[in-house]
Amino acid sequence: MDGVLVIDKPKGPTSFDVVRQVRGLLRVKKVGHTGTLDPMATGVLPLCLGEATKVAGFITEGDKAYDAVVRLGAETDTLDAEGKVVAEAPVPPLTASLLEDVLGRFRGTFEQVPPMYSAVKVGGKRLYELARAGEEVERASRQVTVYELVLRDFNSTQLRLSVRCSKGFFVRTLAHDVGRALGCGAHLEALRRTASGPFSLAHALPLADVPALVREPEALVRRLLPVSEALVDLPAVLVSAADAERVSHGVPVEAPSHPGRVRVVGPSGVLLAVAEVVRGRLRYLRVLV
Repeated sequence: MDGVLVIDKPKGPTSFDVVRQVRGLLRVKKVGHTGTLDPMATGVLPLCLGEATKVAGFITEGDKAYDAVVRLGAETDTLDAEGKVVAEAPVPPLTASLLEDVLGRFRGTFEQVPPMYSAVKVGGKRLYELARAGEEVERASRQVTVYELVLRDFNSTQLRLSVRCSKGFFVRTLAHDVGRALGCGAHLEALRRTASGPFSLAHALPLADVPALVREPEALVRRLLPVSEALVDLPAVLVSAADAERVSHGVPVEAPSHPGRVRVVGPSGVLLAVAEVVRGRLRYLRVLV
């Protein structure tokens, strides 16, 4: 069983809980997710099954999109509604103009420090492990990009936002930083991922519906998306049948120049490899056949 099964993750379980549940229900040995969602978050969680696990890392690097609810007036230790309130302040009178001015500071490319309660590793340990032990360590900032940040609605204590961003962006940190910019503090009250790479909620199956797939193999086959569909965001390099044989053995072949990564596709449309073009030749990152 090979392909990508996109799950609409419910609130509560961790991403790893979802992986374990799907692995057990479908009796698939190799299952991996493509980007952690916090327990309180819901939405798009692509799972790679079987041979698709070979490209999980490349899917993880795709852009993400979220709908978020930000609660103003209170900061928490986890930066979200799961944490303990550590500071409170009155919320200033809000206007669309004021909010647009503040949100404008968080559009584009900038440096962001990951929160202590996150899966980022420092010194071989997850930050959330250190945070739960009462430790706070220095974290290096990372360059992130916010392509779109839209104010959907607001009231006296709450903002509703839509975000489209690069890999590694923390919406919890955005909520915290927006609260600081407004002078009242804030935390993330709710989060729903609406897209991950090429996958959206339109592809997603509620986790509660997975057991039914066990009883309907044909429905499961229809739900499994091919590996090639997972990497449609990468430019395609088409190779001949003779070159496809060389690719399968890891032999570099000539290719047109493309910036960044490419997917290497054979004459029958089969995805052969993920590669980079270096000095007019393919340098393979992962051969799939």
